[in-house]
Amino acid sequence: MNVIPAALSSLLILISGIVSFHLSAATWHMPTPYDDQTLSTTIAREFAREVKAGSGGALHIRVRAGASLLKHPKIPQAVMSGQVQIAEMFIGILGDSHPIFKHDNIPFLATNYHQARKLWLAAKPEIKKQLREKGLVLLYTTPWPAQGLYTQKPIHALSDIKGTKMRVYSASTSRLAALMNTQPTLVQVPELYQAFSKDKVNAMFTSSSTGVHTRAWNYLDYFTKVKAWIPKNFVVANENAFKRLNLTTQIAIINAAAVAEKKGWEKIQQQELRDTRLLAENGMKVEEPSETLINELKVIGATMAEEWQQESPSTLTPVLTLYRHQKK
Repeated sequence: MNVIPAALSSLLILISGIVSFHLSAATWHMPTPYDDQTLSTTIAREFAREVKAGSGGALHIRVRAGASLLKHPKIPQAVMSGQVQIAEMFIGILGDSHPIFKHDNIPFLATNYHQARKLWLAAKPEIKKQLREKGLVLLYTTPWPAQGLYTQKPIHALSDIKGTKMRVYSASTSRLAALMNTQPTLVQVPELYQAFSKDKVNAMFTSSSTGVHTRAWNYLDYFTKVKAWIPKNFVVANENAFKRLNLTTQIAIINAAAVAEKKGWEKIQQQELRDTRLLAENGMKVEEPSETLINELKVIGATMAEEWQQESPSTLTPVLTLYRHQKK
């Protein structure tokens, strides 16, 4: 009978543990449509590092930025089907599936970060419910800077922009473009330069950050700070993939997600100020909106809020009521 020496036995146990660890370690792919210069992608990479550390290396999340793995419209279905285990997307991209996902795309419903946070807290329970029905787990959100108007000429009233081709990226922005008497044209962020250069679009609502990251000064001249709304991205995981993880790894994800969301809401205001300054430094004319333009847009915002509420009164009326009570 062969007897394995104690030292060798200990070594074999150690090797076995190492092999088992590596076999059990997992890699998740996390597509995001935004490039490495955006705050949301920076936070996503920090989130991935926190998960790896918190899980003791059991889970590695590979962030695939700039639509390098999937274009934005393909991301929701990819994570729902389990093609990828985790993903970041614009909340409004799911607006056609349920109106609650449009909550942060209604002009002048929430125009500062305090209001935007209150609106998110009011909408969050229904958001989580709708995501669960799609087989998704909500992890965290990151807000964008307030949306401004980019144009090739100064805009002092809606009549100045009538008939132009407006870049849109969600159901809500399509409706806004129509109410402004412009032509809605779907264009994703990586395609902006080409779209404007080829006259596919002439104007857009987006953040100062998107303007900086796409070098908007190369294809547009004016940025009007209308602060129409404050949209958000969220990071979600496929529920089945999440449930297959051990408890330690699940907790690591939840903890890292809480840290990521806190960072996003804390850093976004600094980001907005910095990026607005960079637009001006690179030659864009950064302007305050005229009273006429703001009043006209507020009328459109009120119309869109009413239309939105009527899409699902039983779901959305409590959200609006709670939000309006909390923001006082």
